[in-house]
Amino acid sequence: MGSKPKVHSFDEVAKHTSRTDCWLIISGKVYDVTPFLEDHPGGDEVLLNNTGKDATDDFEDVGHSDSAKEMMEKYYIGEVNSSTLPAKSEYTPPTQVPSGLVQSSGIAIKILQFLVPLLVLGIAFALRYFGKKD
Repeated sequence: MGSKPKVHSFDEVAKHTSRTDCWLIISGKVYDVTPFLEDHPGGDEVLLNNTGKDATDDFEDVGHSDSAKEMMEKYYIGEVNSSTLPAKSEYTPPTQVPSGLVQSSGIAIKILQFLVPLLVLGIAFALRYFGKKD
């Protein structure tokens, strides 16, 4: 790494997503991991699934060893131009139903569970009582 590293655009890196040409972006650096696909302990699919995006979070979540991080250096081919990276989408939690609405519908369900069988029994009793012919 004595010379100035080559700078790649995100779009350029995102084109390299196959078993025969696989590049990853990790911590702003670009790695050509094609020769490592068959040797990766987690399998080649793990690497292939992380192409075409910034794989930093996925890489860090696994908790790679220091020796694995050192091994990456032989696959280093340059830097990614950070201005070409797509904006990270912010997580927005799903909207929740107000708790009062859930409680009131829960009460309605309990009342219906009690009233429906009573109604069925009442209809059966009425049919039996009024349906008899003298």
